[in-house]
Amino acid sequence: MDDPSVWHRLQFAFTIVYHYLFPQLTMGLALYLVLWKWRAYRHGDAVSADAARFWARIFGVNFAFGVATGVPMEFQFGTNWARFSNYAGGVIGQTLALEGMFAFFLESMLVAGLVWGEKRLGPRAHFWVTVGVFAGAWLSGYFIVTTNAFMQYPAGYAVDAQGRLLLADVTSFLFNRWALIEYAHTMVAAVVTASFVIAAVGAYYLLRGVHRESAERFVTSGVRVGLVAAFLVAFPTGDRQAKLVAEHQPVTLAAMEGRFESGPSAPLTFIGQPNVRDRRIDNAIEAPAVLSILAYGTPQRSVFGLEAFPERDWPTNIELLYYSFHVMAGLGTLFIALLALANLALFRKRLFTHRALLWCLMLAFPFPYIATTAGWMTAELGRQPWLVFGLFRTVDGTSESVSSGNALFTLIGFTGLYFVMGLLFLYLIGREVAHGPGAPAPERYGEHPPTAAGGAHG
Repeated sequence: MDDPSVWHRLQFAFTIVYHYLFPQLTMGLALYLVLWKWRAYRHGDAVSADAARFWARIFGVNFAFGVATGVPMEFQFGTNWARFSNYAGGVIGQTLALEGMFAFFLESMLVAGLVWGEKRLGPRAHFWVTVGVFAGAWLSGYFIVTTNAFMQYPAGYAVDAQGRLLLADVTSFLFNRWALIEYAHTMVAAVVTASFVIAAVGAYYLLRGVHRESAERFVTSGVRVGLVAAFLVAFPTGDRQAKLVAEHQPVTLAAMEGRFESGPSAPLTFIGQPNVRDRRIDNAIEAPAVLSILAYGTPQRSVFGLEAFPERDWPTNIELLYYSFHVMAGLGTLFIALLALANLALFRKRLFTHRALLWCLMLAFPFPYIATTAGWMTAELGRQPWLVFGLFRTVDGTSESVSSGNALFTLIGFTGLYFVMGLLFLYLIGREVAHGPGAPAPERYGEHPPTAAGGAHG
């Protein structure tokens, strides 16, 4: 534990996992807010208008905490990872700057109008403010994912005389094939998170017998949109992501599955414990040839095992990588099953009175956060021991002037600070949920719904 890179990695892992609890909900909620505001504006739907107001307040709290926890991560590129920033800053600095100066500020300027500006702006302008918030949130997500995708699959770069990376092809960098798939996978996963949170709040209200009309809208929207998003997480986005890993990071795929030996008709392991010392999976339950099919589309294709690669290039924590991947995949499968069952009950008009299913929906909301965290752990642990895959190793990226003790001290400080922030966040969210959706605004959405011509001309 005297290796400073261990503490630098642990500090960054803690701060980024904590931070991402907030934007994954805001990115998913942004889509719902646009849908509800559209229904309210075009069709005079008072329930949708009320839903948009309530969840805009939740969005505002999440956004504020996302900003507060995101700023320290930007500084860590200079304080903890100075050599990496010196090496790759000429490339990844472009998207980090775009995210901060354009997408983040675009979203920030509009959030206040979203939360507090409805009466002052009017229905039409407020709808477009909501669209702007959505665009800022999703654009911000794209720039961050593109940065990460470059670290997974570097493209569009050149190397200068000092051995540092430079941006050589903006198009190849911004539209990196890895980035496009990773972004789609990330955003539909955010929609899954928002869907479960919305459905959970609706289920809570139904079980208590309060805010019934809004609660039914929350549950209906959450399970319907959530089911579509959960399928998209698995296929095609998750499937394409797995195929990219198989093609460009075969050592990562081998570690994710705990596969030590190469060969055709590779089985997919559902349950088992990786035994790195003895190079096997203990107590394995497997599906023959499924891994070859998922990775390459044919059972005859050979899948590399870890033995095919030098040990110095193996992921540095195979066990944690293996379990992270299987937690993510297992929970994703359970999400589809639960949401399919909820949609079936909704179709039969039994969901709102099915207390057992409502309890399941209410208690399920933490699990998308767990699945998303496990997914990011899979991506980041799988890239190790590289910061930029195949180009720059993690141990070479830390700041030489920051010792293990410095990193540990600041990690302890972050832990205490974020604990206090977490309590404050739970209090603020709990207060909003306890208050519930406010009364609709009939003068704007109920009595005089705008016509198509009125919408076009304001």
